[in-house]
Amino acid sequence: MALADINSLEDIQLLVNTFYLRVRENELLGPIFNERIGDRWPEHLEKMYRFWQTVLLEVHTYTGSPFPPHAKLPVSQLHFDTWLSLWHSTIDEFFTGEKATDAKWRGDRMAEMFMYKIEYYRNNEAKPLL
Repeated sequence: MALADINSLEDIQLLVNTFYLRVRENELLGPIFNERIGDRWPEHLEKMYRFWQTVLLEVHTYTGSPFPPHAKLPVSQLHFDTWLSLWHSTIDEFFTGEKATDAKWRGDRMAEMFMYKIEYYRNNEAKPLL
């Protein structure tokens, strides 16, 4: 089967559902995500559909600020590297094309920014803006 690009909400749902299933099962990431999200996975997945639909398909369904819920997570660069490995491999398994490449690039930038900001707030008295 030839791979297609990310072109629809259904594509976003396939990507997000598969990716977060892998996150939940990952020995490093799973405990952190499962502890924080608990039984609110359907709500979290719906938010992620809207986020990636807005970012990749330019269908503006997401509002909010993605960083604050992550500001105090007990994570290191290894966590972000693991997250990115799962993100890239999930995209590569199902998609190819401009939007797939953009999704990987945006994931890379987001991980870089989140790690920088988490370290900043850890090492300073500042509190993230909500």
